[in-house]
Amino acid sequence: MHQNGYIGRKMRLPKLKKKPAIVIAAFGTTNRAKTVLNIFQKALEKNYPDESFYWAYTSEIVRKRLNLPSIQQILAQIEADGYRKVVVQPLHIFPGTEYQQLAETCNFFPGLRVFMGETLLHRWNFVREILKAIEPELLPPEEGCNLMALHGTPLAADPVNIVYMGLDLMLEKLYPNVLSATVEGIPNFQALFASIKRDDYASKYKKIKIIPMMYFAGLHTEEDLMGKEDSWRTALEALGFKIECPTITYNGKESYKGLGHYPEVTEGFLNRLKRTLELSEHY
Repeated sequence: MHQNGYIGRKMRLPKLKKKPAIVIAAFGTTNRAKTVLNIFQKALEKNYPDESFYWAYTSEIVRKRLNLPSIQQILAQIEADGYRKVVVQPLHIFPGTEYQQLAETCNFFPGLRVFMGETLLHRWNFVREILKAIEPELLPPEEGCNLMALHGTPLAADPVNIVYMGLDLMLEKLYPNVLSATVEGIPNFQALFASIKRDDYASKYKKIKIIPMMYFAGLHTEEDLMGKEDSWRTALEALGFKIECPTITYNGKESYKGLGHYPEVTEGFLNRLKRTLELSEHY
């Protein structure tokens, strides 16, 4: 009896913590993408100096390549650390398949009450706010046409398709010279290019500015959008357009400019996190 009591005292569970753990869920990171994630990390530290953050990654390919933790691993670690509430803030742009899978994992993780933050473009007023932030990048009609490059989803039945189509319609109504297309899905880029050729855009515009609507303008931008072979750039150049894409220099290195380099986008994600933290206080 004395021995069992001693073992029981040694195996006492840690004291449960009242505050929620905070998880930042990113698609994934490469050496080039770390600059964008560092921008958000610094903003977190400035706004929440007394908090520590867990990071999880939703891309299986990136996790395996760089040995990064999944959301399941991070939630298990959080539970072991004595938390019973968790706030998960994704760094996803659209509420697509990866966001849905993230939410499903969090909702069914036993032993934890998980509060999911919203994506950057989760609501239509969020869409308008981000478009206002991007407006300074747009070419005026007398200089050329603008093409918003979205990621898209290959799944025809994915509910996020309504967001892509709604954004496309909003751009058409708001701006006289802004188009949109996705790398995969709808609005379909091949269909758009056919329309541009059929409607003879080249007689009206000499230049098209491709603007990546992605958190990090990485391989999709470098290869699918602006690559030297079989890219949006080469297809549009073949139609007679001069093509450009916004760039930015950060820590002495120039790269294509993704949404993560816009201060308003960082502020948007911080606002999503703040709202979810406030919500968690009532439960």
